[in-house]
Amino acid sequence: MNFYIVLFKDKTKKKIIKKFSNSKKAEDFYNEMLKENKSVIFEKLFDNGKPSKYDIGLLSDKKPKSNQIYIQDEIGRNIKVKLDEDGMTLFKIQPYKKEETLYDIKENKKITTQVFIKKYLKGDGLKMISVLNNKIIVQEDEKIHLFTLKLESESSRFVDCLSSYFFKIKRGDCLFVKDYSTAQRKSLYQLLESAGIDKKILYRKFTTYPSRLR
Repeated sequence: MNFYIVLFKDKTKKKIIKKFSNSKKAEDFYNEMLKENKSVIFEKLFDNGKPSKYDIGLLSDKKPKSNQIYIQDEIGRNIKVKLDEDGMTLFKIQPYKKEETLYDIKENKKITTQVFIKKYLKGDGLKMISVLNNKIIVQEDEKIHLFTLKLESESSRFVDCLSSYFFKIKRGDCLFVKDYSTAQRKSLYQLLESAGIDKKILYRKFTTYPSRLR
């Protein structure tokens, strides 16, 4: 008998994360994933512009007693779990915070929040993290870094999540800014354009990543 750790998206199997031949090792790995998942700062809530929710399940290829498997959603409704294969038994399933990424414009790639913190918010100097449309701007002295998210609301949510995390860990070297006056916004546009950032990118309010990065 084999055991599988499976990622579900909207109650439908998305991919097998890992396969085991030993039930204890499978369960230990599953529990460790749930434990590590608590540290996710900025979770993925949208996929292709639509709200999405994720779960991880512990399954085996043992023949199930019933062909229909249900779990309860947030308001207590029974939701059928869709499995692509016949003959699979679901032992456990728990909500899972899939990590969302930011698009690093300079590096031309997606990065995680942890990479963002480690690479761009390091050191003791004061850093300012600002929201502009669907952009995240990091300013430290004369250095400016620009990142994009898919939607305006996601950029705002990112700053909320990051500021809450920094408050939790008692880190006070970052200033978070979400609201500007008209004059401040105009000044910020001018600053970014003078740093060589394309005006078209700055005014855009949503992003479609290149297909190779999706």
